[in-house]
Amino acid sequence: MLEIDSLTKRFGGLAAVNDVSVSFARGTINAIIGPNGAGKTTFFNLVSGAIAPTSGKVVFDGRDVTGLRADQVARLGMARTFQSTTLFDTATVLDNLIVGHRLRTKSSLLDVVLGTKRLKDEERICREKARQALDFVGLGHVENRIAGDISQEERKRVAFALALSTDPTLLLLDEPAGGVNPEETVGLAALIRKMADSGLTVCLIEHKMDMIMNLADKILVLNYGEKIAEGTPAEIRANPVVIEAYLGSEHAAA
Repeated sequence: MLEIDSLTKRFGGLAAVNDVSVSFARGTINAIIGPNGAGKTTFFNLVSGAIAPTSGKVVFDGRDVTGLRADQVARLGMARTFQSTTLFDTATVLDNLIVGHRLRTKSSLLDVVLGTKRLKDEERICREKARQALDFVGLGHVENRIAGDISQEERKRVAFALALSTDPTLLLLDEPAGGVNPEETVGLAALIRKMADSGLTVCLIEHKMDMIMNLADKILVLNYGEKIAEGTPAEIRANPVVIEAYLGSEHAAA
């Protein structure tokens, strides 16, 4: 589903991501971990088209997407969430989600002015997609709530739903469990597993190691912008380089 070849991003003399190569299989859950400043979010920015790499290649579902804009990559089926969930807080939850499917529509300004059938049909489809996504994440009951009034955990789920409403095949989730309590973390982990079980490929950045070790099929470890390890949770937990750089002895394999 996703192949990364020698991906590098330099900002002046700093290599934020340095010669990283990795592949993620279709339908799997993949975690990117590492200390703060390791280059994880920059890695996501490069993959999703938010910034262009200095060198290297990104191949998504068999297509070279290196250098494409974020909107172009999104139309090909890659969706992204961010560490901070930003919503239109004065709009309803449903209205926030209608925006997501707009990248699949064809209506123009002329359609809006004339109130064409195409515009009305696409508005109906966008609402249907939004409701389907809300139901998937377990929030169908809040569609008419003002987004600014929902909880942090619900905002996380709405962010998932917004990504799902774009009809993706690959989801990039940046710290999806950040700022929620342990019980809510378990619920979000179950939702991520549900996404993978439905056929989506998931890549996530996360610092909650218990969650990652129980959820991920494969883990990529970055440190100072470089890949220092990749493998299954058991392999990562037993890797002495990873233990020293990031995990600490409490996560070492017994």
